[in-house]
Amino acid sequence: MKFRTRAIHVGNEPDPQTGAVVPPIYLATTFIQPGVGEWGEFDYSRSGSPTRKNVETTVADLESGSNALLFASGMAATHCVTMLFKAGDHIIATRDLYGGSYRLLHKICDRSGIEVTLVDVTKPEELAAALRPQTKLLWIETIGNPLMSIPNIRQCVAFAREHKLLLGVDNTFASPALCRPLEMGADIVMHSATKYLGGHSDCLVGALITADPELHKRLYFVQNACGSACGPLEAYLLGRGIKTLEIRMREQCRTAMQIAEHLSRHPKVTRVLYPGLKSHPGHDLAYEQLGGLFGTMMSFEVDGDTNATKMVCKSTNLFGLAVSLGAVESLIAHPATMSHASYAPEARAAAGISDRLIRLSVGLEDPEDLIADLDQALSQI
Repeated sequence: MKFRTRAIHVGNEPDPQTGAVVPPIYLATTFIQPGVGEWGEFDYSRSGSPTRKNVETTVADLESGSNALLFASGMAATHCVTMLFKAGDHIIATRDLYGGSYRLLHKICDRSGIEVTLVDVTKPEELAAALRPQTKLLWIETIGNPLMSIPNIRQCVAFAREHKLLLGVDNTFASPALCRPLEMGADIVMHSATKYLGGHSDCLVGALITADPELHKRLYFVQNACGSACGPLEAYLLGRGIKTLEIRMREQCRTAMQIAEHLSRHPKVTRVLYPGLKSHPGHDLAYEQLGGLFGTMMSFEVDGDTNATKMVCKSTNLFGLAVSLGAVESLIAHPATMSHASYAPEARAAAGISDRLIRLSVGLEDPEDLIADLDQALSQI
């Protein structure tokens, strides 16, 4: 079956008792067992539930994995991966990195003696220079946040295999509708499923997907031991959102391309970072890895100072000034003070995240309305 069909039907079989086309939400926290020392499929909802299992089945299928785990948030999922390691281990991560991941790696993992090196993963020489005998994980993003860099996933897979590392890919910005890193050889795919998978700004969920059942067991042990699984209502809302994922992504990508092209011609915009533009250094690679679409996220800088940047951010009407992304509503953000505020100022500067950078998450509104909204906001400076 094609992707769109699987998103609707896999994990969503009709209820065998009632024939309901939407599986019921199981709110139960505990499950009666068949006998002393005998265990049924479910025992306690921290360890698993029918509702969560249904959606994990859907997510695993769409990412071409064998198993998936749903978490209370994307950060809980990322934290689970880092807990595979111990004091003295080393992680290499992309420098173009979500601020929450930066905070976890530099301000939580360091407490356990796990060291982290950030590199430009588009440059093989930086990867090689960062490698240590203690390196255990390479962590990248399909589309970097917030500078929209495009790593060569297959090259990263080859590097990880050569040096016996796990390769983890944050696929949040692309979603499996555009990219499936497990098919290229990645070991772990992570999603802040709150974003495109859910798609409606109404459920907080994270996901890990693997192709290796043994690796899945290791991650499940950590999840179950730490109690970071998502609840049944969130799982249900995620499953509902996934059914329209491909349709939403394709429409939002088309709108994002129109907006990026418009901004690239705007006299008050000095730089646009969007993989769909031929001026983007990763354009050709993005075309190959993202199936001819380029995502719905972009960043740009205005011709002005920080105050002008903040004026644009607060002057939009349709683009809501808010953190998060990937839903039907368009959002605008100032990475330096919002999504990437956890970066130390010198780290932001090293990563190329200027105070003039604005990030857009393009939603499902009409593209002409969104362009008009940006134009009137830019006219304020």
